[in-house]
Amino acid sequence: MSDNDHVTVQLTVNGRKLEVTVPSRTTLADLLRDHLHLTGTHLGCEQGVCGACTVRVDDLPMRSCLTLAASCQDAEVVTIEGLADADADRVRAAFSEEGALQCGFCTPGMVIAAHDLVRRRQCLSRDEICTGMAGNVCRCTGYNGIVRAVHRATESGIENENAG
Repeated sequence: MSDNDHVTVQLTVNGRKLEVTVPSRTTLADLLRDHLHLTGTHLGCEQGVCGACTVRVDDLPMRSCLTLAASCQDAEVVTIEGLADADADRVRAAFSEEGALQCGFCTPGMVIAAHDLVRRRQCLSRDEICTGMAGNVCRCTGYNGIVRAVHRATESGIENENAG
């Protein structure tokens, strides 16, 4: 499917089926930000270290700065703009309640990573939460609020599942 160093990719982004033609070396982050104008996905280090660009690809958190758009053929991509379910609401509320954000630059990637932990419905220790969130860097909060928020959202998700 390539033409003059371009590739046409069919994928679903935030529930919307799309077909886009981009230069073959375009990253998923650049496709999302520059071509689809979904700027909630942030670019920090562009080396896969900081986690600010984390999105879900076929239900797994991925670094969109390291993922070629062409590799997402027939994939389902969810960005921070499309993260919409009860677990996402729990994560957002817990981040707010626990003071888990300051400047907001890392927040989209942090929320996607936290959402992945919360939807597993497991009791997690502080060390397990720290390990699960280790791929996301924040320069503002010192992480205590983030860890508390993930713990709060995880516990709330388990409680709601047991109540239902």
